[in-house]
Amino acid sequence: MATAADGTTSLSPDEPAHRLRAEIERLKAEATQQRRLAHRRAEFWTKTDIALGFPAALLAGTAGTAGLASAGARVPAALAALASAGFAAGAGFLRSDTRRRANKRARHAWASVEARATVALAQEHLTPELLGDLLECRQAALAAYDGAEPLSGSS
Repeated sequence: MATAADGTTSLSPDEPAHRLRAEIERLKAEATQQRRLAHRRAEFWTKTDIALGFPAALLAGTAGTAGLASAGARVPAALAALASAGFAAGAGFLRSDTRRRANKRARHAWASVEARATVALAQEHLTPELLGDLLECRQAALAAYDGAEPLSGSS
């Protein structure tokens, strides 16, 4: 950017290209960070889903077996059934499976933004339309956390 003697500023011929490149580099860095974060969140919700679901299933089976085994085992069976119900309710309340899927969708969407930005930065001439496409892809990545599963055949 150059400043004239009368105080007006004008862009140098390369300034818009530098600004586009800087914005695309910023989008790529954001996409990389968000992709990694979505990956860690998906792993966390996978572990949470297993940590709540497996004990619920195991305790439910144990409670059923103990309840049918003898009359004296009904109290421990009832306690195991209550614990199983607690794990199942916790899993339902947290919706860990839904959150895992949402973070996986987001991870893929952010990876797409990252890849498109990498391809854009490899080009010699950058256009504002290219930046617009990347920003639309970013919006889709942000919406991936809330959206439903994509329809087959759509990107």
